[in-house]
Amino acid sequence: MALRQLMLTKKIDQRKKALEELLRDNEGLKTRSEELETALEEAKTDEEIAAVDEEITKLDADQANFDEKKGVLEGEIADLEKDLEQLNSKAPSNNQRTAEPEAEKRTILGTGGTMKMIERGFFKGFSHEQRSALIAREEVQEFLQRTRELGTQERSVTNAELLIPDVLLGVLRDNLHRYSKLISKVYLRNVPGTTRTNIAGEIPEGIWTEACAKLNELTISFSQIETDGYKVGGYIAICNATLQDSDINLTNEIMDNISQAIGLALDKAILYGTGKKMPVGIVTRLSETEQPPYWGTKAPTWTDMHQSNLKKITYEGSTAEAFFSALILALGTVKANYSTGQKFWAMNSNTFAKIQAKALSINAAGAIVSGMNMTMPVVGGDVVILEFIPDNDIIGGYGSLYLLAEREGINLSQSEHVQFIEDNTVFKGIARYDGRPIFGEGFVIVNINNQDPTTTMTFAPDTSNPEDAYLSSLAIGSLTLSPAFSGATGKYTAATANASNTVTAAAAKTGASVTIKVNNVTQESGASATWTAGENTVEITVKYGTTTKVYTVIVTKS
Repeated sequence: MALRQLMLTKKIDQRKKALEELLRDNEGLKTRSEELETALEEAKTDEEIAAVDEEITKLDADQANFDEKKGVLEGEIADLEKDLEQLNSKAPSNNQRTAEPEAEKRTILGTGGTMKMIERGFFKGFSHEQRSALIAREEVQEFLQRTRELGTQERSVTNAELLIPDVLLGVLRDNLHRYSKLISKVYLRNVPGTTRTNIAGEIPEGIWTEACAKLNELTISFSQIETDGYKVGGYIAICNATLQDSDINLTNEIMDNISQAIGLALDKAILYGTGKKMPVGIVTRLSETEQPPYWGTKAPTWTDMHQSNLKKITYEGSTAEAFFSALILALGTVKANYSTGQKFWAMNSNTFAKIQAKALSINAAGAIVSGMNMTMPVVGGDVVILEFIPDNDIIGGYGSLYLLAEREGINLSQSEHVQFIEDNTVFKGIARYDGRPIFGEGFVIVNINNQDPTTTMTFAPDTSNPEDAYLSSLAIGSLTLSPAFSGATGKYTAATANASNTVTAAAAKTGASVTIKVNNVTQESGASATWTAGENTVEITVKYGTTTKVYTVIVTKS
């Protein structure tokens, strides 16, 4: 019976999505109807009236076809929901089942007394029957069995990986909409690998001519945005006791942690990603002062927006009217060209509270209320709370103008040695994404404390790939470094009697940044460093993405 209920639920969801798409298409019919009303009023000659009449006939046929499809879908949904309700009414009650663990009971809510729904964790929104049916599937059981085998082997398993079953991947992607607050706000596209997305340019303006004159050719330009697939992931520590626990607890523990890790990383990258080993963030794009290396030759024309789309307004001392007037003008910088019209505004809870305070009013019942209900007043758009955003910064715009490319291949691997003392087996969850704003003009950053918005963000460091931040060469004049230079070695000494020497350093990785400081004073590679008597410190910092390596040379002047 559980499988039957799962199938009915799937069919209901499928038909509801089809109905939503159909209702969106109906907006086009409404627009056509309004246009025909205008055309009918403007029609003067018999030919014009006949042409309008022909279009009305076509519209009536399309409307009838819409009504028929809508009626069929609504009827099917009603029948399926009735069948599901009958099956649920026959489901065993709680007292007929084996007692659930106490922690599991706290995650269950009753709805109408007929179906119990999971309230938290990876299986949130599932009924007991749906969850049990999913866990019972052969491919899920094989996945769990292999997980236990990896966790209990006595030695490390080389290249041992677990491919998450497709049935769980579907649920995982649905869960990302809960753990990643921005993935549902942007344009998400599934791609097999490196891909190029065609982007249409501005719609050309029609050209007026005499009634019998030749038509002018209109030019529509297309550009391309290339996306790759960068890896995002993290370690998941699972108590060894959990490995021997129930299938439900094991699956929930692993998948819930993967969702949280990937979701947080995605949100951060969509806003602040550097473009090196990760997507390009909205803030990164808006703060650029020159065309970046990642900008392809077939991409849309790069524009400098670090002044036009980075805004600041005054909060303290402003009246509510003055504050919201300034905020509306600042947020209104975004351009809706090419977008679906849906906006979002990301900020932390402190910033949201300050805006709410300005929006307070007293209603007819004498109660204090706020004019915000997780939406931005007047300009519209969903408010998204992300605590890693600095205080007073608001980031947002038209989310459909951000392309997020998702590649297949989420997998797990394990090691029992990393947290051996803690009696944990550590699993590694990996996914691949890339992304960037398609048109930066669709986004804006506003600081409400009259300060320059924060344009950089600290990401979790990548310490597992130090070679990404290695130097390929390091030289201080003709001085001899001790030990001899190696990209993996970070500390050196040298001696000189010279008053100065040139310091040169080059990164091994294309696109990596190199910063040189001599006695804490920054200088360019190839510039001359002046020595003082005694020890002088030369510090070279190499950064690529989230990987950083610091080289130190102590130069002693005699």
